[in-house]
Amino acid sequence: MILAIGLPAWAGITYVGLVRARRGNGLPQPDVPLPRRTPAKKAAWIAALAYVAGGGLHLYGLSYLPFLFPEDACWFNAGYRAVPDSSGALPVSLVCAGEEIVPGWLNPGLLVLAVTAVGATVTSVVLALRRALGGR
Repeated sequence: MILAIGLPAWAGITYVGLVRARRGNGLPQPDVPLPRRTPAKKAAWIAALAYVAGGGLHLYGLSYLPFLFPEDACWFNAGYRAVPDSSGALPVSLVCAGEEIVPGWLNPGLLVLAVTAVGATVTSVVLALRRALGGR
């Protein structure tokens, strides 16, 4: 109950304090230009989003794998009690009685997010170095 009421109240008070600090408590402030969002920053944000989404998707995929009780993995995911034939974390796989239980879209999704994350990271670093060295 304390977390349900206290945490949002604290977050709201903090937000109001940050807004007031930025505005100067209602006093007129000169217009301060916001820093430009460069292509390197945009690529870094895309990379961060792809890393987080990929991590979340991989955690979802790991929910299919047997951890403590292997015989229960097939029971919960396929509906019959058996020990899995094989399982793996990368690529995510759970085979029960010769049938793959993990959805077919999961591993290609992980691949797309991994390629996007690595590509955006490399792009961000290259663009930041190019800008720092004065090149265009």
